[in-house]
Order: sequence, then C-alpha cells, then structure tokens
Amino acid sequence: MSVIYVLIPIAVLFVMIGLAIFFWAVKSKQFDDLDKQGFSILFDDEPKAPANTKLTDQSDDTTSNSDHEPR
Repeated sequence: MSVIYVLIPIAVLFVMIGLAIFFWAVKSKQFDDLDKQGFSILFDDEPKAPANTKLTDQSDDTTSNSDHEPR
C-alpha cells in the first residue's frame, strides 16, 4: 500500500508534463493546418527536368566495371 504514495505523485507529474506539452503545441500553432500535410503528397514541389536532358553520364571514366578493360 505504501507504493501508492510514490505512484500518485509520479502520475500527477506525467499529467502536468502532458498538459504543458499540449498547451505549448497549441500556442506554437501546431494544430492550425491539419490538412496541409495530407494534401502535400499530391503536389510536386520540384520542377520536372526536360525530357532531353541526361540524368546520368554513361561515359564517366571514374567508375570501374568488371566488364571493361583497363586503359
């Protein structure tokens, strides 16, 4: 029964910490726009590269493949 004298203050401390975190989140406007993150996956932020540009350079001599002979 004496363990309850330790558990009740710990529980009250956890509740106070949780309330402090909740009020901090409300004050810092964490809950203002809940739909933005859900819709952000639908839109591209980066512009697309033109179709005629190469993304990788195949003639790079710094890569070593086992199929090629050394120069």
